Amino acid sequence: MKTIMLMFDSLNRHMLPPYGCDWVHAPNFERLAERTVTFAKCFAGSLPCMPARRELHTGRYNFLHRSWGPLEPFDDSMPQILKNNGVYSHLVTDHYHYWEDNSATYHTKFNSWESVRGQEGDAWKGQVRDPEIPETLNNRNPERCRQDWINRKYMNTEENHPMTNTIGLGLNFIETNHKEDNWLLQMECFSPHEPFFSPQKYKDLYPHDYDGPHFDWPGYKRVDEPEEMVNHIRYEYAAVVSMCDHNLGKVLDLMDELNLWEDTMLIVNTDHGFLLGEHGWWAKNIMPQYNEIAQIPLFIWDPRSGKKGVTNECLVQTIDIAPTILEFFQLEAPENMIGKPLKDTIANNLEIRKAALFGIHGGHINCTDGHYVYMRAPVQESENLLYNYTLMPSFGFNFTPIELLKEIELVEPFNFTKGCSLLKIKGFSFIDKGKESFAHLLFDIDNDPDQANPLINPEIENKMQQQLIYLMNEHDTPIEQYERLGLVRN
Repeated sequence: MKTIMLMFDSLNRHMLPPYGCDWVHAPNFERLAERTVTFAKCFAGSLPCMPARRELHTGRYNFLHRSWGPLEPFDDSMPQILKNNGVYSHLVTDHYHYWEDNSATYHTKFNSWESVRGQEGDAWKGQVRDPEIPETLNNRNPERCRQDWINRKYMNTEENHPMTNTIGLGLNFIETNHKEDNWLLQMECFSPHEPFFSPQKYKDLYPHDYDGPHFDWPGYKRVDEPEEMVNHIRYEYAAVVSMCDHNLGKVLDLMDELNLWEDTMLIVNTDHGFLLGEHGWWAKNIMPQYNEIAQIPLFIWDPRSGKKGVTNECLVQTIDIAPTILEFFQLEAPENMIGKPLKDTIANNLEIRKAALFGIHGGHINCTDGHYVYMRAPVQESENLLYNYTLMPSFGFNFTPIELLKEIELVEPFNFTKGCSLLKIKGFSFIDKGKESFAHLLFDIDNDPDQANPLINPEIENKMQQQLIYLMNEHDTPIEQYERLGLVRN
């Protein structure tokens, strides 16, 4: 048996034809839906990029205890478990966060790995002189913007684009190893993550009038740009999605050519979505995690059931992927994996949970039962109640600020840390603090999928609140998280 997981970063489900989009050119996603089970109610767990990837390894939430960071010494890593049991695992990716100071423990769990450089201002090509930058609107880090324009000179054709090279390396692995048994390929593309950089032929799919400054990289902030700029960047994003679709087609073509559908599980997924002006916001992280961010696409082909061309309404999450892959290779998931294997959910629509949590460390803690979404906001002056629990005191993109390490406290283990006491570190969150305050929000996503009209219903809110508390208890959530949300632990 073999498994291919093809992951696109920041892939919006509402921009894909199988999820109802009628204007984005993505015929291979339609073709994918015909060959797989499409999950209608898949939600992220921990956001953003690296917290989601910790979930892909461990099958449990990251955001309740810790922010962005590396794997912990007590973590059970799915690729490592495969490797320890004779299943070969290989990672191919252009997601450069894997190699930053505070993330660089994930790729080593695979038997082998290959990286492609240059995305999002990756510190790749060296140039002392400032690059020529056109009139541009870029609300992100100026240093990263500078490096991005240096890198783009080396990615100026489709053949040189990091996504093309990433998919190419993945296809090479498949061609080399398709006759072998027992392997996992994780093929991971940074696109369509911002900046929304693609060859002209994909932009030409979306003709529109725009004469403003170069704009393909929005800030993480409220939208204050005019409507024509908002529309323009949506088309820029759609162009990258179409490029993703083209590369997805290469994978499907090779599976057809080599007849891999008989013994190969295919998973196509993402870590989270991205706001393109919806709810008056750009991007992710600092705002409530609306469905455009948290409700994500997931497609799975399991050759054992042969189910394809159907939509599955069961509530599933990112934490289910690791146990699903382990079960496919007839390996038991460790007891600390909270996620559930999806074999019977795919084959027989077996429900594996009544409700799920999702969120970002320091933001709302959110709960959904697949019909309602309840967003529980931190109460006023709750910032001092936020801590990271870790044995790896490394947070964010760079070295942890030394100030955070001056008041470290050693605390008792949680039920998943294998008897290890932990460092309790005050104050760090990946999201910006002090920008805005938010209220609790309740949405009926069956009747209001765009979450345009917050629901006022004390009975439903109380039911969702109790479900949220139950799941927080189940995941051994730190006691101050309850106080931070104005809740009482049962």
